[in-house]
Amino acid sequence: MSRIIGGAALTLLMAALVGCGTAAPSAQGSASSSSKAQTAAASATVVVAPVKTASVTVGGKTHTVLTNRSGYTLYYFTKDTSTTSACTGSCASLWPALTTNAHKLTSPSGLGSFSVISDSHGSQVAYNGHPLYTYTGDSAPGQANGQDLHLNGGTWWVATPTLTAGAAAGSSSSSGGGW
Repeated sequence: MSRIIGGAALTLLMAALVGCGTAAPSAQGSASSSSKAQTAAASATVVVAPVKTASVTVGGKTHTVLTNRSGYTLYYFTKDTSTTSACTGSCASLWPALTTNAHKLTSPSGLGSFSVISDSHGSQVAYNGHPLYTYTGDSAPGQANGQDLHLNGGTWWVATPTLTAGAAAGSSSSSGGGW
């Protein structure tokens, strides 16, 4: 029962669709409309956060910590807020932000809430409201040399799965990084 629609019939069909409020894209506009639709779809896509967990030895004890996909330990900074990184300039060269191209993140199984904040780093990944960073002092996966460092006007803590939202700055024990 399917038939190929001839040129005149196709023109009538397109005119009918336009009359119903559904415009068919022009040949020129279809490429840009298509790329705009793809961009909108990509920005609406929810991506799994680029984070995993690993066991790391800190101070002679083994702890479960958050890491980036390469296994490098992730940290949070007590001077940050849930929407703004306080680590900029030379601080950012020592503490690279964990960034993503996604606009929305979902949590890997068993972890808390991930979000994306727009700041001087671009689109930075945050865990339970804490922007996340790696530390250039960690030369290999599994290290946590940035734990409890007092630099850049605040304290740096290893991010753990138990890191809670809204913990007071400097309150490491309630935040999950002070052990």
